Amino acid sequence: MTFLTVLQFIINVLLVGILVIAVIAFIAFLIFDKRQKQHSVLRNYPVLARVRYFLEHIGPEMRQYLFLNDNEDKPFSRMDYQNIVLAGKYNSRGASFGTQKNYEHGYFINNAMFPTQKNQLVVDNEEWISTFVYQIKSETLFNRSEHIRAKKIEPFYLAPEHYVKIGENVTHPFYVKRLVGQSGMSYGALGKNAITALSKGLGMANTWMNTGEGGLSDYHLAGDVDIIFQIGPGLFGVRDEHGQFDPDHFMEVAQRPQVKAFEIKLAQGAKTRGGHIEGKKVTEEIAKIRKLKPYETVDSPNRFDFIHDAYDLLKWIDELRRMSQKPVGFKMVLGSQEDFKRMIEAMQTLQIYPEFITIDGGEGGTGATFQELQDGVGLPLFTALPIVDGLLKANQLRDKVKIFASGKLVTPDKIAIALALGADLVNVARAMMISVGCIMSRQCHKNICPVGVATTDPKKEEALVVDEKQYRVTNYITSLHEGLFNIAAAVGVKSPTEIGPEHVTIKYQNGAIESIHQYQLKLINAMGDNA
Repeated sequence: MTFLTVLQFIINVLLVGILVIAVIAFIAFLIFDKRQKQHSVLRNYPVLARVRYFLEHIGPEMRQYLFLNDNEDKPFSRMDYQNIVLAGKYNSRGASFGTQKNYEHGYFINNAMFPTQKNQLVVDNEEWISTFVYQIKSETLFNRSEHIRAKKIEPFYLAPEHYVKIGENVTHPFYVKRLVGQSGMSYGALGKNAITALSKGLGMANTWMNTGEGGLSDYHLAGDVDIIFQIGPGLFGVRDEHGQFDPDHFMEVAQRPQVKAFEIKLAQGAKTRGGHIEGKKVTEEIAKIRKLKPYETVDSPNRFDFIHDAYDLLKWIDELRRMSQKPVGFKMVLGSQEDFKRMIEAMQTLQIYPEFITIDGGEGGTGATFQELQDGVGLPLFTALPIVDGLLKANQLRDKVKIFASGKLVTPDKIAIALALGADLVNVARAMMISVGCIMSRQCHKNICPVGVATTDPKKEEALVVDEKQYRVTNYITSLHEGLFNIAAAVGVKSPTEIGPEHVTIKYQNGAIESIHQYQLKLINAMGDNA
């Protein structure tokens, strides 16, 4: 018997075995599906209905990679995702052959007939940043060969005269030489490797990171990064054993030199009320950071128990500012304009002003939440920003309060529009997650993130290599700022800090156009403003 004959015999046996197993499995599924009482479609179409479940399960991936065009997917299109990844890996946003943007309606940046020359821009590029970027060697249908190499890149910092100063009347004001930093993301929501990579990458880029409401961990402090410490209604990290605010714990945080400011979180786009932490996620490490009891389920209140109105909030802001001598602001999602008007009235009555207000759009999304809150509550950012900015201006308070903006601002053009609509500074969250490896699998709330970003599972976290991902964060931030200076030149100013409402036009589907000033007045009037 020859070798080929033996091989053919083995193959035949294997094929018969596979066929027998398939027939047995088919009969077993047929009997089980017919007798089960949970799924009607399986009782009527045994086995075949399982194909339906399989296709339903892989549907999101099929749509993402095969069927949706580059601008269709939500919450971020494939183009958005690629723009983030390319900036992080290659420090590049190069494109060709025209835009894929839908030009029927939206916000459009007004280019100047005579733009600013590159050598006229007021930018600080003296000390270049040492980083690593990827370079593609070859690319085939099933493989991309690339290597990583060291590179020095221009930082595109704001010039000192354009630094944004947060805190006019505190001992330790926060001077910012970037316009973009990281929005609040807690350790526990993200894993230790993700937070560490973000901290180191943001530190190399010389910008800030917000801790999220989960307290200050060693992973946030891993890099030489400026910290904005967020305090949520659960008071995690600054609470006593009874869940009440603890001034001593607060001062422990305030005395850290890396902590530059405090943000009181009233709401965020994805979660306009309190949160929930399962006891199994409250490890001893997380319990220590958040000042909780290990492995005990905790609900974060919908609001601070001791804050009932704008007056209470402002008084507490003043107390925290007096104690820390550092800037204190608050984060909100705009809903009722009347609420914000009452906030302004309280500021004027008490003569107490937060150093900053963070406006998160209802489209914000890193926090695990409920569908009804994610999809139905809160105004989108580009509606909320001109209302807040306009009301502060109408009451002569705009120069007293800085505005941070957040909500899907992942490319320089969207950031520039936010600046024109009233933002001083911009926070980014999901783009930072993508920079450290997120593939938008939407498993954040299940603790099974396949790339180790939004999970504390040690095995899953191993996939995220800090020493590689930190440079992607640095490159992404630097690339964003290069893009902002490109836009500044295009609109005819010398710095992105000078981008204002006169630099953006709104175009409607019927072809009509409107200035931001007109839009701002119309919005405020439509919501009943009589100022």
